[in-house]
Amino acid sequence: MVPQGTGRTGSCQPHCFNQVNLPRPSKLRTLLILGRVSNLPTVWADCLAGWWLAGGGSIPALFRVSISVSFLYLGGMFLNDSFDAGFDRNHRPTRPIPSGAITEREVWVWGWAWTILGLAGLIGLGRGTALLALCLSACILFYNAIHKMLAVAPVIMGGCRLLVYLLAGSTGFLGVTGEVVWKGIALAIYVMGLSWLARKESAPVRIQYWPAILLAAPLLIAWLIDDGAERHPAFIASVVLALWVAWTLWQTYGRAHPNVGRAVSRLLAGIALVDLLAVADLSHFSSFLFLFWFGLALFLQEFIPAT
Repeated sequence: MVPQGTGRTGSCQPHCFNQVNLPRPSKLRTLLILGRVSNLPTVWADCLAGWWLAGGGSIPALFRVSISVSFLYLGGMFLNDSFDAGFDRNHRPTRPIPSGAITEREVWVWGWAWTILGLAGLIGLGRGTALLALCLSACILFYNAIHKMLAVAPVIMGGCRLLVYLLAGSTGFLGVTGEVVWKGIALAIYVMGLSWLARKESAPVRIQYWPAILLAAPLLIAWLIDDGAERHPAFIASVVLALWVAWTLWQTYGRAHPNVGRAVSRLLAGIALVDLLAVADLSHFSSFLFLFWFGLALFLQEFIPAT
Protein backbone atom coordinates (compact mmCIF):
# COMPACT_ATOMS: atom_id res chain seq x y z
CA MET A 1 0.00 0.00 0.00
CA VAL A 2 2.64 2.35 -1.08
CA PRO A 3 3.05 4.03 -4.47
CA GLN A 4 5.78 2.79 -6.73
CA GLY A 5 7.75 5.03 -9.05
CA THR A 6 8.66 4.14 -12.60
CA GLY A 7 12.17 3.13 -11.59
CA ARG A 8 15.55 4.51 -12.54
CA THR A 9 17.15 3.30 -15.69
CA GLY A 10 20.86 3.01 -16.17
CA SER A 11 23.73 0.92 -17.46
CA CYS A 12 23.94 -1.31 -14.39
CA GLN A 13 22.78 -4.85 -15.19
CA PRO A 14 20.87 -7.33 -12.98
CA HIS A 15 23.82 -8.51 -10.92
CA CYS A 16 24.90 -4.96 -10.20
CA PHE A 17 26.20 -5.66 -6.69
CA ASN A 18 28.65 -8.26 -7.92
CA GLN A 19 29.80 -6.29 -10.96
CA VAL A 20 30.84 -3.22 -9.02
CA ASN A 21 32.02 -5.20 -5.98
CA LEU A 22 29.49 -3.60 -3.66
CA PRO A 23 28.64 -5.63 -0.55
CA ARG A 24 25.19 -7.15 -0.59
CA PRO A 25 22.87 -6.02 2.19
CA SER A 26 22.24 -8.45 5.02
CA LYS A 27 19.22 -10.72 4.74
CA LEU A 28 17.46 -8.72 7.45
CA ARG A 29 18.01 -5.44 5.65
CA THR A 30 16.85 -7.02 2.40
CA LEU A 31 13.60 -8.06 4.06
CA LEU A 32 13.14 -4.59 5.57
CA ILE A 33 13.64 -2.99 2.15
CA LEU A 34 11.20 -5.38 0.50
CA GLY A 35 8.60 -4.62 3.18
CA ARG A 36 9.09 -0.83 2.97
CA VAL A 37 8.78 -0.97 6.75
CA SER A 38 9.39 2.77 7.10
CA ASN A 39 5.74 3.19 6.06
CA LEU A 40 4.32 0.88 8.74
CA PRO A 41 3.70 3.76 11.21
CA THR A 42 1.24 5.23 8.70
CA VAL A 43 -0.64 1.91 8.60
CA TRP A 44 -0.97 1.98 12.41
CA ALA A 45 -2.15 5.60 12.22
CA ASP A 46 -4.82 4.64 9.67
CA CYS A 47 -6.06 1.81 11.89
CA LEU A 48 -6.26 4.05 14.95
CA ALA A 49 -8.08 6.78 13.01
CA GLY A 50 -10.66 4.41 11.52
CA TRP A 51 -11.29 2.77 14.90
CA TRP A 52 -11.44 6.17 16.66
CA LEU A 53 -13.95 7.60 14.18
CA ALA A 54 -16.12 4.53 14.75
CA GLY A 55 -16.44 5.37 18.44
CA GLY A 56 -13.46 3.42 19.71
CA GLY A 57 -14.04 0.15 21.46
CA SER A 58 -11.96 -2.87 22.36
CA ILE A 59 -8.24 -2.05 22.69
CA PRO A 60 -7.24 -5.70 22.03
CA ALA A 61 -9.31 -5.60 18.83
CA LEU A 62 -7.48 -2.43 17.75
CA PHE A 63 -4.12 -4.09 18.36
CA ARG A 64 -5.24 -7.16 16.45
CA VAL A 65 -6.41 -5.10 13.50
CA SER A 66 -3.22 -3.02 13.47
CA ILE A 67 -0.97 -6.09 13.52
CA SER A 68 -3.03 -7.99 10.96
CA VAL A 69 -3.26 -5.05 8.55
CA SER A 70 0.50 -4.60 8.96
CA PHE A 71 0.92 -8.20 7.81
CA LEU A 72 -1.30 -7.52 4.79
CA TYR A 73 0.77 -4.42 4.04
CA LEU A 74 4.01 -6.40 4.22
CA GLY A 75 2.52 -9.11 2.03
CA GLY A 76 1.54 -6.51 -0.54
CA MET A 77 4.99 -4.98 -0.57
CA PHE A 78 6.77 -8.33 -1.00
CA LEU A 79 4.35 -9.38 -3.74
CA ASN A 80 4.90 -6.01 -5.42
CA ASP A 81 8.54 -6.92 -6.00
CA SER A 82 7.53 -10.41 -7.09
CA PHE A 83 5.14 -9.10 -9.73
CA ASP A 84 7.68 -6.48 -10.83
CA ALA A 85 10.69 -8.83 -11.01
CA GLY A 86 10.83 -8.78 -14.82
CA PHE A 87 10.52 -5.01 -14.99
CA ASP A 88 13.14 -4.53 -12.28
CA ARG A 89 15.66 -6.72 -14.11
CA ASN A 90 15.56 -4.26 -16.99
CA HIS A 91 14.99 -0.95 -15.22
CA ARG A 92 15.81 -1.24 -11.49
CA PRO A 93 18.69 -3.73 -11.20
CA THR A 94 19.53 -2.67 -7.63
CA ARG A 95 16.18 -3.95 -6.27
CA PRO A 96 16.62 -7.04 -4.07
CA ILE A 97 15.55 -9.68 -6.64
CA PRO A 98 17.58 -8.60 -9.70
CA SER A 99 20.60 -7.71 -7.56
CA GLY A 100 20.73 -11.28 -6.28
CA ALA A 101 20.17 -10.32 -2.64
CA ILE A 102 17.20 -12.72 -2.50
CA THR A 103 15.58 -15.15 -4.91
CA GLU A 104 12.28 -14.45 -6.62
CA ARG A 105 10.84 -17.65 -5.17
CA GLU A 106 11.70 -16.55 -1.63
CA VAL A 107 9.94 -13.24 -2.14
CA TRP A 108 6.80 -14.97 -3.43
CA VAL A 109 6.80 -17.22 -0.35
CA TRP A 110 7.28 -14.30 2.03
CA GLY A 111 4.55 -12.30 0.29
CA TRP A 112 1.92 -15.02 0.47
CA ALA A 113 2.91 -15.93 4.03
CA TRP A 114 2.42 -12.36 5.25
CA THR A 115 -0.90 -12.13 3.41
CA ILE A 116 -2.22 -15.37 4.90
CA LEU A 117 -1.15 -14.30 8.39
CA GLY A 118 -2.94 -10.97 7.96
CA LEU A 119 -6.14 -12.60 6.80
CA ALA A 120 -6.03 -15.18 9.58
CA GLY A 121 -5.80 -12.42 12.17
CA LEU A 122 -8.87 -10.63 10.83
CA ILE A 123 -11.22 -13.49 10.03
CA GLY A 124 -12.31 -13.98 13.65
CA LEU A 125 -13.35 -10.35 14.23
CA GLY A 126 -16.79 -10.65 12.67
CA ARG A 127 -18.36 -11.25 9.28
CA GLY A 128 -18.17 -7.61 8.19
CA THR A 129 -14.51 -7.29 9.17
CA ALA A 130 -13.67 -10.57 7.42
CA LEU A 131 -15.38 -9.41 4.22
CA LEU A 132 -13.51 -6.10 4.28
CA ALA A 133 -10.25 -7.98 4.92
CA LEU A 134 -10.87 -10.08 1.80
CA CYS A 135 -11.68 -6.93 -0.19
CA LEU A 136 -8.48 -5.26 1.02
CA SER A 137 -6.39 -8.30 0.11
CA ALA A 138 -7.98 -8.47 -3.34
CA CYS A 139 -7.38 -4.74 -3.85
CA ILE A 140 -3.70 -5.12 -2.92
CA LEU A 141 -3.23 -8.07 -5.26
CA PHE A 142 -5.05 -6.33 -8.11
CA TYR A 143 -2.89 -3.24 -7.71
CA ASN A 144 0.31 -5.27 -7.75
CA ALA A 145 -0.79 -7.14 -10.86
CA ILE A 146 -1.77 -4.13 -12.99
CA HIS A 147 -0.04 -1.02 -11.64
CA LYS A 148 2.62 -1.02 -14.36
CA MET A 149 -0.03 -1.29 -17.07
CA LEU A 150 -2.79 1.14 -16.05
CA ALA A 151 -2.41 4.87 -15.52
CA VAL A 152 -5.36 4.79 -13.10
CA ALA A 153 -3.57 2.41 -10.71
CA PRO A 154 -3.28 5.18 -8.05
CA VAL A 155 -7.07 5.01 -7.69
CA ILE A 156 -6.69 1.40 -6.57
CA MET A 157 -3.92 2.43 -4.19
CA GLY A 158 -6.21 5.01 -2.65
CA GLY A 159 -8.91 2.37 -2.39
CA CYS A 160 -6.58 0.23 -0.30
CA ARG A 161 -6.16 2.99 2.28
CA LEU A 162 -9.92 3.63 2.31
CA LEU A 163 -10.50 -0.06 3.01
CA VAL A 164 -8.09 0.11 5.97
CA TYR A 165 -10.30 2.85 7.46
CA LEU A 166 -13.45 0.82 6.86
CA LEU A 167 -11.89 -2.36 8.22
CA ALA A 168 -10.68 -0.68 11.41
CA GLY A 169 -14.01 1.14 11.75
CA SER A 170 -15.88 -2.15 11.54
CA THR A 171 -14.36 -3.14 14.89
CA GLY A 172 -15.46 0.06 16.68
CA PHE A 173 -18.54 0.55 18.85
CA LEU A 174 -20.41 2.43 16.12
CA GLY A 175 -19.21 0.41 13.16
CA VAL A 176 -18.62 1.98 9.77
CA THR A 177 -20.18 5.43 10.16
CA GLY A 178 -20.54 8.17 7.58
CA GLU A 179 -17.59 9.98 9.14
CA VAL A 180 -15.40 6.89 8.74
CA VAL A 181 -16.37 6.74 5.06
CA TRP A 182 -15.86 10.44 4.30
CA LYS A 183 -12.58 10.74 6.18
CA GLY A 184 -11.44 7.53 4.50
CA ILE A 185 -12.29 9.00 1.10
CA ALA A 186 -10.25 12.11 1.98
CA LEU A 187 -7.25 9.93 2.77
CA ALA A 188 -7.80 7.90 -0.41
CA ILE A 189 -7.71 11.03 -2.58
CA TYR A 190 -4.56 12.25 -0.80
CA VAL A 191 -2.89 8.90 -1.50
CA MET A 192 -3.98 9.07 -5.14
CA GLY A 193 -2.25 12.43 -5.45
CA LEU A 194 1.06 11.30 -4.03
CA SER A 195 0.83 8.06 -6.02
CA TRP A 196 0.46 9.92 -9.31
CA LEU A 197 3.37 12.11 -8.29
CA ALA A 198 5.41 8.97 -7.50
CA ARG A 199 4.87 7.65 -11.02
CA LYS A 200 7.01 10.56 -12.26
CA GLU A 201 9.70 9.90 -9.67
CA SER A 202 12.38 9.02 -12.20
CA ALA A 203 10.67 9.39 -15.53
CA PRO A 204 12.38 11.79 -17.97
CA VAL A 205 9.24 13.89 -18.41
CA ARG A 206 7.97 17.20 -17.11
CA ILE A 207 6.45 16.85 -13.67
CA GLN A 208 2.74 17.57 -13.67
CA TYR A 209 1.15 19.93 -11.19
CA TRP A 210 -2.38 18.57 -11.05
CA PRO A 211 -1.70 15.64 -8.63
CA ALA A 212 -0.78 18.21 -5.96
CA ILE A 213 -4.38 19.46 -6.00
CA LEU A 214 -5.57 16.07 -4.71
CA LEU A 215 -3.42 16.47 -1.62
CA ALA A 216 -5.82 19.17 -0.41
CA ALA A 217 -8.77 16.74 -0.18
CA PRO A 218 -8.40 16.12 3.60
CA LEU A 219 -8.43 19.87 4.24
CA LEU A 220 -11.56 20.38 2.15
CA ILE A 221 -13.50 17.48 3.65
CA ALA A 222 -12.52 18.51 7.20
CA TRP A 223 -13.76 22.05 6.48
CA LEU A 224 -17.06 20.66 5.18
CA ILE A 225 -17.94 18.17 7.92
CA ASP A 226 -16.08 19.14 11.10
CA ASP A 227 -18.13 21.50 13.25
CA GLY A 228 -18.85 22.27 16.86
CA ALA A 229 -16.12 21.07 19.21
CA GLU A 230 -14.18 19.61 16.28
CA ARG A 231 -13.80 22.90 14.43
CA HIS A 232 -10.90 24.36 16.43
CA PRO A 233 -8.68 21.23 16.63
CA ALA A 234 -9.45 20.51 12.98
CA PHE A 235 -8.22 24.00 12.07
CA ILE A 236 -4.95 23.46 13.97
CA ALA A 237 -4.41 20.03 12.40
CA SER A 238 -5.24 21.49 8.98
CA VAL A 239 -2.57 24.16 9.35
CA VAL A 240 0.03 21.56 10.37
CA LEU A 241 -0.84 19.34 7.42
CA ALA A 242 -0.99 22.23 4.95
CA LEU A 243 2.43 23.54 6.01
CA TRP A 244 3.96 20.08 5.74
CA VAL A 245 2.52 19.46 2.28
CA ALA A 246 3.53 22.94 1.08
CA TRP A 247 7.10 22.51 2.29
CA THR A 248 7.30 19.04 0.77
CA LEU A 249 5.99 20.16 -2.61
CA TRP A 250 8.56 22.92 -2.67
CA GLN A 251 11.14 20.14 -2.74
CA THR A 252 9.55 19.00 -6.00
CA TYR A 253 8.42 22.12 -7.82
CA GLY A 254 10.60 24.83 -6.32
CA ARG A 255 13.99 23.61 -7.48
CA ALA A 256 15.84 23.33 -10.77
CA HIS A 257 16.37 19.62 -10.15
CA PRO A 258 13.29 18.34 -8.28
CA ASN A 259 13.81 15.52 -5.82
CA VAL A 260 10.51 13.76 -6.42
CA GLY A 261 11.48 10.62 -4.53
CA ARG A 262 12.20 12.53 -1.35
CA ALA A 263 8.99 14.52 -1.69
CA VAL A 264 6.91 11.35 -2.12
CA SER A 265 8.54 9.80 0.95
CA ARG A 266 7.71 12.89 3.01
CA LEU A 267 4.14 12.89 1.74
CA LEU A 268 3.84 9.24 2.75
CA ALA A 269 4.89 10.13 6.29
CA GLY A 270 2.28 12.92 6.11
CA ILE A 271 -0.46 10.27 6.04
CA ALA A 272 -0.19 10.25 9.84
CA LEU A 273 -1.00 13.99 9.81
CA VAL A 274 -4.00 13.32 7.58
CA ASP A 275 -5.16 10.81 10.22
CA LEU A 276 -4.67 13.39 12.98
CA LEU A 277 -6.85 15.80 11.03
CA ALA A 278 -9.43 13.05 10.52
CA VAL A 279 -9.99 12.51 14.26
CA ALA A 280 -9.93 16.28 14.94
CA ASP A 281 -9.28 15.80 18.64
CA LEU A 282 -6.19 17.24 20.31
CA SER A 283 -7.47 16.86 23.87
CA HIS A 284 -6.89 13.12 24.17
CA PHE A 285 -3.40 11.78 24.85
CA SER A 286 -3.83 9.17 22.13
CA SER A 287 -3.97 11.92 19.50
CA PHE A 288 -0.25 12.50 20.01
CA LEU A 289 0.38 8.98 18.74
CA PHE A 290 -0.23 10.36 15.24
CA LEU A 291 2.57 12.89 15.69
CA PHE A 292 4.81 10.18 17.10
CA TRP A 293 4.14 7.90 14.14
CA PHE A 294 4.73 10.80 11.77
CA GLY A 295 8.14 11.38 13.34
CA LEU A 296 8.88 7.65 13.43
CA ALA A 297 8.12 7.29 9.73
CA LEU A 298 10.50 10.15 8.91
CA PHE A 299 13.18 8.63 11.14
CA LEU A 300 12.86 5.18 9.56
CA GLN A 301 13.06 6.68 6.08
CA GLU A 302 16.66 7.63 6.85
CA PHE A 303 17.51 3.93 6.93
CA ILE A 304 14.86 2.13 4.86
CA PRO A 305 13.56 3.61 1.58
CA ALA A 306 9.84 4.38 1.65
CA THR A 307 9.34 3.62 -2.07
